Amino acid sequence: MIGKLTGVILDKNPPEILLDVAGIGYEILCPMSSFYAMGDEKQLSLYTHLSIKEDAHTLYGFVSKDEKTLFRELIRVNGIGPKVALAILSHLDIVSLMSAVANEDDILLAKTPGIGKKTAQKLIVELKDRLVKLELSNSSNQVIKPSNNPNISKALSALQALGFKAKEAEKMLSVITDYTLSTEELIRQALKNK
Repeated sequence: MIGKLTGVILDKNPPEILLDVAGIGYEILCPMSSFYAMGDEKQLSLYTHLSIKEDAHTLYGFVSKDEKTLFRELIRVNGIGPKVALAILSHLDIVSLMSAVANEDDILLAKTPGIGKKTAQKLIVELKDRLVKLELSNSSNQVIKPSNNPNISKALSALQALGFKAKEAEKMLSVITDYTLSTEELIRQALKNK
């Protein structure tokens, strides 16, 4: 198994990069979140997952170990392959994905290309208990718990409907400490925090 690669980026063509490691060029598929984290760096280390099928050996790369861990949890779900898992991680960051599962927000998950409402519900059922037990190395990934306020997930969906990215909406809501607010009040507060 190839667990981590460090080398020089020869070519970027989302979702694929070509990474030169000691003279060997590895084609690696990465989620868009990893592309954003790479920036303009030429030297790069990626945590990798090797998927072996009859017709191909495919490497998937992630800037953070947490992304790789979530990717592996996603592909354990029946019916979710590596490409769909990559699409999910490209659409939602770690915090948004974990919050969507914890808050049973199938609407947000279904906005991912290749994921329908039934698949989103299946993801929630299969991942809910597993993600709670998951040990992520980045302690800054604070997930909004459903017990705090059920209106938070509604406000998050509303902010995304207004055009905010999942990560941005999550950040706007994370500042709010009063968990008794209604959905409308949460949206108003979040817009003030923009």
